[in-house]
Amino acid sequence: MEIALVHPEIPGNTGNIGRSCVATMSKLHLVKPLGFSIEDRWLKRAGLDYWQYIDLEVHESLEHFLTSVNHDRLILFSRFAQKSYWDAPYKQDSILVFGSETKGLPEFFKDRFQDQQYLVPVPGKVRSLNLATCAGIALYEGIRQISKL
Repeated sequence: MEIALVHPEIPGNTGNIGRSCVATMSKLHLVKPLGFSIEDRWLKRAGLDYWQYIDLEVHESLEHFLTSVNHDRLILFSRFAQKSYWDAPYKQDSILVFGSETKGLPEFFKDRFQDQQYLVPVPGKVRSLNLATCAGIALYEGIRQISKL
């Protein structure tokens, strides 16, 4: 399983997601523009001393990312989706796609993949969960469903 972050803004979130990727042997895709440098100390601090072990691919643009992956592998996450992440069709080669912390996924991207969008339900009185929290929830649900670990 893999995770793709489209235009992430907060290095600590990306570092935490990177650490989860190392823990689960999952590849991490970062899609530029990024809100930080890959060399950012907060990014590496959040990833602790595991950052050197991450299977990382950085894409220059969303278009570059889309030309490099099979679209059937994509499972998008949006707080505006109608289907729960419990119902996502996780597979060993799925790529879990998350947007930026403040803007989410670009509209044209969501429009193109409408049937592949899922949400992590938040019934409480908050707008949304932290990006790293959502990524971890979705990643471990996918692993649970396919019994990868």
